[in-house]
Amino acid sequence: MKITSPDFPENGKIPVAYARTGDDRRPWFGISGVPAAAVSLAIICHDPDAPMDGGFYHWTVWNLPPTTTDIPGESLPTGAVEGMTDWKETGYGGPLPPSGTHRYNFQLFALDSMIDAPTSTTAPELEKLIEPHVIDRAVVTGLFSAEDNLS
Repeated sequence: MKITSPDFPENGKIPVAYARTGDDRRPWFGISGVPAAAVSLAIICHDPDAPMDGGFYHWTVWNLPPTTTDIPGESLPTGAVEGMTDWKETGYGGPLPPSGTHRYNFQLFALDSMIDAPTSTTAPELEKLIEPHVIDRAVVTGLFSAEDNLS
């Protein structure tokens, strides 16, 4: 299974348009190689370099159809549910590192079930809910630095 983004290469710079100080848009993602046994997909965006304990979560989405091959930045497939970010908002919240360069891991999970959870669900809560249902996983990592906000 694989997740990619035409908006940034693996371990490449995430454009300012997708940052909190830019347009705060969600990047476009491509998905391939989903196992036939998958019933749904989930994505969690995590910044492990954030200074708070446990890092910072920028996006959670679950109940994506397993047939999903593209997630355009402006829309989600029918049935997908977005949860709470560490910005205390539902949906996507872009990078805004206080200093240095941070990694933003967009983790894709293939699950053997749908997930019944409200939009108030946080990423750590979602991780616990999906843990027994994960049949495959993939990640694409983008980089963003505090200096990028100045450009």
